[in-house]
Amino acid sequence: MFYFLAYAIRSSPAVMIPELARAFGVSAGGIGNILGTYYYAYALTGLIAGFALDRLGPKYSVPAGVGVLALGCLLFAIPDAAAGNAGRLVQGMGSAFAFIGAVYLASHAFSAGSLATAIGATQCLGMLGGSVGQSAVGPLLRQGLGVHTFWLAMGGANLLIGLGLQFIIPAVPKAVQPTAEPPASLGATLRIVFSNPQSYLCGLVAGLLFAPTTLFAMTWGVAFLQHDWQVSYVAATWACSMVPLGWVVGCPLLGWAADHVGRKPVLLAGAGLMLLSFAQFVLLPGWLPLPASLFLFGVASGVAMIPYSIIKEVNPDQVKGSATGAMNFLTFGVTALVGPLFGRWFGQGLATAPDPLAHFRAAGLFWLMGIGLAIIGSLFLRETGRKQVAQIVVPATELRPAVIA
Repeated sequence: MFYFLAYAIRSSPAVMIPELARAFGVSAGGIGNILGTYYYAYALTGLIAGFALDRLGPKYSVPAGVGVLALGCLLFAIPDAAAGNAGRLVQGMGSAFAFIGAVYLASHAFSAGSLATAIGATQCLGMLGGSVGQSAVGPLLRQGLGVHTFWLAMGGANLLIGLGLQFIIPAVPKAVQPTAEPPASLGATLRIVFSNPQSYLCGLVAGLLFAPTTLFAMTWGVAFLQHDWQVSYVAATWACSMVPLGWVVGCPLLGWAADHVGRKPVLLAGAGLMLLSFAQFVLLPGWLPLPASLFLFGVASGVAMIPYSIIKEVNPDQVKGSATGAMNFLTFGVTALVGPLFGRWFGQGLATAPDPLAHFRAAGLFWLMGIGLAIIGSLFLRETGRKQVAQIVVPATELRPAVIA
């Protein structure tokens, strides 16, 4: 539920950009800058969140993150640009504990052969929150719900969830603690993760696959469809909400496939489907209804979660939390770098482009190139799933001499 609310908070500003611009007294471009602070804070705090989980466990670290997210929502309700910047920054800090905390608990509660499925199910709930953050919040705003009231309500909901988690999350039993003691300092922990080249590849691939969903579909998509395609607000909101809804299906489905077929084959196949479906949406929009195109794209983009399993499997057990934190840092570091570029090159000319269709296609090609780079990067990832495990299994009879020795 924490991750559900965190994703609803991440995605809902996409359907209230004009209202937020009026509330904070800034332009649409200024709102883009305010919303972008979320990803900087999210990426950096992920490193701290992972270390806190490794050293302190989830029982207190996760509820503390919920409290920080609640504070961010309350700050964002203040009609002032400085408060909006601070609120979005604090929201990113608190949200960093949601997915990392859920994955930390899943990695201790499920076997390695089910980890990708568990992570996919976790992301499924998050993206369901992302879908609700657009498809439900948009109509509520049109029916008179004030943006300040919405953010106050989200702050209160998070406080209730945090209180509940304080009682629900168990202390991690010693039986499932890492075999080696986690490093005593954040720097030592991060050196383990960041000295592994596979960690960087995981972050790059996931970041490039995430960006078209988080930055385009869930942030700019509604505005682009309205201005460049002249789609109504209701139809644009409904269509863009299909992307996170597709994740609800794709994340657990593709996670299960990655556990049973192998990480890399499913990752490459899903990324290829992402490329084809987004190309159809941008270049041949008449082939499928708009919601169907974006739903298919959302299902395929569920493969962006597979590198989260890989990074945990290519790093030692005693840094599981920190590996996920580093993954979020790298993934959303890519987002934080790509987001301003997209906003500067395509977002600022949204309402003034002389050829709206050409403007839309140019923006789409930007994301298609990113997906293509992710596919190339995936080729260099190490296989850590079922296929790799099968290659290293040795019959028991062959182990007896070594055991006796």
